[in-house]
Amino acid sequence: MSINRPTRHTFAFALILTSALSGCATYGKCGVDGCPGDANITANVRAQLDQHPDLGGPNSINVETLNHVVYLDGLVSTGMDSRTAESVALQVPGVSRVVNSVAVAH
Repeated sequence: MSINRPTRHTFAFALILTSALSGCATYGKCGVDGCPGDANITANVRAQLDQHPDLGGPNSINVETLNHVVYLDGLVSTGMDSRTAESVALQVPGVSRVVNSVAVAH
């Protein structure tokens, strides 16, 4: 009698399933449209980022909020600018977490 070993496909399927289920848990808090106040958080983060001209012109960093989590993406001049953008966003009331995808332009 032989024991079947799991294949790579089994591991890949388990990984995909785990990722999908954790994504569902993220949306479960407030729904697919996000939490009340997400639009205000986005506006407040944008306003605070606009107060930092070293981060680029207005709206050079895209801001989206879902379930009080702020998602940042765009281009800045230095790694320090990316960290500054994240720090500024974290200081806005109502922000629970920041996902920083701001890249450094070369």
